[in-house]
Amino acid sequence: MVLASAHDRCFLDETQLAGTRAELSFETDLWRAGYQHVAGVDEVGRGAWAGPVVAAAVILPADTQAVAPLVGAVDDSKKLTPRTRARLFDLIHTHAEAIGVGSASAEEIDAVGIAQANRLALARAIGHLSVQPDFVLLDFFTLPQLRFPQRGVPHGDELSLTIASASIIAKVTRDRWMAEQDDSHPGYDFARHKGYGTAMHSAALTALGPCVLHRRSFAPVASCVHPDQIVTLTSGSEAVDG
Repeated sequence: MVLASAHDRCFLDETQLAGTRAELSFETDLWRAGYQHVAGVDEVGRGAWAGPVVAAAVILPADTQAVAPLVGAVDDSKKLTPRTRARLFDLIHTHAEAIGVGSASAEEIDAVGIAQANRLALARAIGHLSVQPDFVLLDFFTLPQLRFPQRGVPHGDELSLTIASASIIAKVTRDRWMAEQDDSHPGYDFARHKGYGTAMHSAALTALGPCVLHRRSFAPVASCVHPDQIVTLTSGSEAVDG
């Protein structure tokens, strides 16, 4: 059973969270309870107008000394600069026991909705782990179809080291993939805004119409769809999985 020390951290308000860094309270409680392969899972890209939603799952060694280089450094990816995320991406890969990445494409998002597509990406990330988890910590969400014990942790990417590690892996993976799309989809400046809604992105949509990477079920994109502005599919738009 997860102890009260970790449980209570779920109920911190925004002011209290501002001074926190991701740490190992949840993980150490679970390790002591006998769970040795605790996976932290998180996703990025839910609100973007273009590109996939990407999730990552990370299992850290059940050893506080083994993960000591990550403590105090790894945090919610949204709090970190791109340069810091890139450095920690490599550090997490060095120290993690297993990492899985999964995604759901813009086409899937349009077909099933962002909530279900998000669950698909999370499940795929867990499925791509080389080590089977015996407990899964997720940022807010739970996955009803998951056969492992799980817990959705409010503000998990700010409180749990494994979830924060997953947020960094997912963010760097997605940002790099979106930057690569500039070559096959010129004019949208995906390398700069990564598919999120910005004035620059809105101007490009107005001028060019949506491309295959755009989520046509999202209102800002749908308003720009015109029959004579459809950009045809080009290479380089495969899903981000691994």
